[in-house]
Amino acid sequence: VQLQASGGGLVQAGGSLRLSCATSGRTLSNYVMAWFRQAPGKEREFVAAITWSGATTEYVDSVKGRFTISRDNAKNTVYLQMNSLKPWDTAVYLCAARYGWISVTGEDYNYWGQGTQVTVSS
Repeated sequence: VQLQASGGGLVQAGGSLRLSCATSGRTLSNYVMAWFRQAPGKEREFVAAITWSGATTEYVDSVKGRFTISRDNAKNTVYLQMNSLKPWDTAVYLCAARYGWISVTGEDYNYWGQGTQVTVSS
């Protein structure tokens, strides 16, 4: 299974970006998809996750109301719409997958993408 993240870039504060994570190798039925981020010198942080059906999502408090996670299972892709970006959102964003229920702990995820850089200028 491979996860390929894309969509990062440089944006001014207040701007928007949409990240995508495409999976290949096999269909991840009943897998939770999640986004984490890691800023320089900081630990990896949970950002958002979504269940296979899309019925349940979870977000870290700092992005609630600004970020939206969604998925298109027909396209084997998960998205992270990021609005009202702030300089402290700057990080490498990584997508991950695990079977079963949502976890905010990175160690619970079995598959990881390579990450995409998001830089928000003030």
